[in-house]
Amino acid sequence: MSDHEQKTKSGKDAEPYLWRLERGLHRAKLLLKKSARGFSNFDEEAILRRLIDGLPAGHSRTAVDIGAGDGIKGSNTYALFSAGWHGVGFESHPRKAGKLAKTYERLPGVEADSRRVTPENVAALLRAHGVGRDFGVLSLDIDSYDYFVLDAILSEFRPRLVVTEINEKIPPPIRFRVKFDPDFRLSHHFFGYSIQSLADLCAEHRYSIIELEYNNAFLAPAETPGLRPLDATEAYRRGYLERPDRREKFSSNADVESLHAMTPAEGVEFIKRFFSRHAGKYEISD
Repeated sequence: MSDHEQKTKSGKDAEPYLWRLERGLHRAKLLLKKSARGFSNFDEEAILRRLIDGLPAGHSRTAVDIGAGDGIKGSNTYALFSAGWHGVGFESHPRKAGKLAKTYERLPGVEADSRRVTPENVAALLRAHGVGRDFGVLSLDIDSYDYFVLDAILSEFRPRLVVTEINEKIPPPIRFRVKFDPDFRLSHHFFGYSIQSLADLCAEHRYSIIELEYNNAFLAPAETPGLRPLDATEAYRRGYLERPDRREKFSSNADVESLHAMTPAEGVEFIKRFFSRHAGKYEISD
């Protein structure tokens, strides 16, 4: 092989390494920028820190993240895991699950699970990962049948804090929840549950809504010391409806904005028409 050929081969061999190095450096820069302002979508990470600071001494430092994505972008738990918390993140999307596994490789005591979480398997999955009954933080965001997964968890576990995404488009007192469907696929506005349905679920399991940050509700067991519970209407008003920047942050909700000017009965009929192609796949009432 000539000197020219050897140099050419060496250059080609180096290309994948240099590409990986450049990609790694770029990702590190993004992480540094992101960590400076937090990892969660809005202010959920800071709210969690404040609420955790108010928990009794000796509380569990285990977190469970269901719908963890890549473990970093929009994460409510990455800061906790980076600070030494243990736990598990679940993500069934193949590409995201691969990224999640890589994210957690450098976090001792944190496991990634690529299995799809359902109401039928969630309790067994948590037990398989050694999650105790009174674990510290649950983050739930699977954009589908979240109501029924949370119901199954709270039937057997009692996390000290819960942050769960609601379908912020649907105001109280309208009750809305997507039924469990193992073949569910996310579509425009059709996912999750309304804050009123969440409030009903909280009452059933003796939990309270304590804060709403746009579309993420924070819950705690009713016996938590110093608790200041909010009803669904007050939480929705403070946390979403009267936020001055909500229309900017949730511009895609413009086509359902008229719900806020309707009576509950009118709102139910509007939603039924809006979700007519999903008939039979959800429950709704006023």
